[in-house]
Amino acid sequence: MPEGFDIPTCLVFSGHDPSGGAGVQADIEVLASMGCHAATVLTCLTVQDSHDVYAVQPMPASFLAEQARTVLADMPVQAVKIGLVADAESAKAIHAVLTEYPGMPVVLDPIVRAGGGELLQATPARDAIRRLLFPLASVLTPNFPEAHAFTGSDEPPDICAAALLEHGCEFVLLSGGHGSGEFVINTLFCRNRVPEQFQWPRLPHEYHGSGCTLSAAIAGLLAHGHDVDSAVRRAQDYTWKALRQAYPTGRGQLQPQHFFWTDTAGWSK
Repeated sequence: MPEGFDIPTCLVFSGHDPSGGAGVQADIEVLASMGCHAATVLTCLTVQDSHDVYAVQPMPASFLAEQARTVLADMPVQAVKIGLVADAESAKAIHAVLTEYPGMPVVLDPIVRAGGGELLQATPARDAIRRLLFPLASVLTPNFPEAHAFTGSDEPPDICAAALLEHGCEFVLLSGGHGSGEFVINTLFCRNRVPEQFQWPRLPHEYHGSGCTLSAAIAGLLAHGHDVDSAVRRAQDYTWKALRQAYPTGRGQLQPQHFFWTDTAGWSK
């Protein structure tokens, strides 16, 4: 970290969720919890609530790139987190910007659908993300449905992860939250290495922004200088605790409590 900059900055490419549960607001809250400063570039606007996403409006690609270049010209950035990329032009813009600043760790959450099931991008966007952004990713964080969408198959997890690694990302953390059973099993894959599994007690609810929480936490820890293995382990622990203390904001999915580590109850008295 450059001398005099005590708080690492994480550059976030993410969509806006007006319900405050996912997207850029979740990223800001998580990165604050990680002791980071979030510099945020909006990729799109959405119409959504705690149930689902109903509309997505991508940001003009030139404006997206201008946001990012302005931040990067001014601030030392230690890590990058990429969330919802709604169209191919946005993927091209992010790729163009980040290739001008090689060497930064990049965490890519390859979002395909909202938690309520709404498809958030068309095939050309997925193709562009796979071709342009996967090779930039230090860590890719898909769940099972996202892995299947980007590989075009319903193969077992290890085969899907191998296919994703072939597109150039360094690590794949495949999360098992969409599975069943007493435990959620997440698996970290890397070329020429035995996969590492992490087991977490499965919690009883559905959660709005859990993928954002995990990927932003990894990015924040990488910004602090953790290696991928350490960042992945600690980010999962943080995410599970945030989900365990999740709370309702509407009539749909629960909101992770990103500030579970504070005495939030004390403010209501």
